Amino acid sequence: MTDLPTAAAARPAKPHLPDAQTVTSVKHWTDRLFSFRVSRPASLRFRSGEFVMIGLMGENGKPLLRAYSIASPSWDEELEFYSIKVPDGPLTSKLQHIQPGDEIILRPKPVGTLVVDALLPGKRLWFLATGTGLAPFASLMRDPEVYEKFDQVIMMHTCREAAELNYGRELVEGLKDDPLIGEIVADKLVYYPTCTREAFHHMGRVTDNLSTGKVFADLGIPPMDPATDRAMVCGSLAFNVDVKAILEGFGLREGANSDPKEFVVEKAFVGDGI
Repeated sequence: MTDLPTAAAARPAKPHLPDAQTVTSVKHWTDRLFSFRVSRPASLRFRSGEFVMIGLMGENGKPLLRAYSIASPSWDEELEFYSIKVPDGPLTSKLQHIQPGDEIILRPKPVGTLVVDALLPGKRLWFLATGTGLAPFASLMRDPEVYEKFDQVIMMHTCREAAELNYGRELVEGLKDDPLIGEIVADKLVYYPTCTREAFHHMGRVTDNLSTGKVFADLGIPPMDPATDRAMVCGSLAFNVDVKAILEGFGLREGANSDPKEFVVEKAFVGDGI
């Protein structure tokens, strides 16, 4: 004679996700932007600036995954991500509702081109981003190797409204108190945020401020020179194409992991529609 199932045993267990990691914290910056941290697989090794595939289960019972840059540095015990919210986006319509204790899928195979190994040695490194394209630079700005290899690091970040800059602004402001790199950052990191739709102390797109020379005048530095300047680019496809043309106009060449040059572009960045 078999035992009758108890009520607890009869209740279906919440399915355990494949390659699951646990959400440890979530912060909503605006109605369009949020960041979250998750547990880090013990075996995961990555270079600051790389991305992984993360996601949730789709309505069809299959994993719904997108490429997300890791916003935390390679030494961090957890993984941080920075995301846009798309109301009808297949993934972010669900992802934006995650809470601490929930699980996400994380495929532990990091890849990407926004790594210092893909650049030739230089003196000045430019991070050029729009919106959540800041994420890989949030990782790189917290990595000591970046400051060991470059005399100056310039973070150019453009958003539509000032509130959309808060994630990056708080990160940069907190770096001076970072026990690992605080003393180095103070002299080397230059933060140049701009807005395009709201009055702000710096206005205009990254592309306009580069092509007109405004950013060089504002910072009191010479224009880009392929002998000394290196750049990393992360934004929408249109942004990447436009910035690439500007950088090439300064004489910089696009590189890759296997062929280091003066600048690299992250082609896997996911923006609107996710």
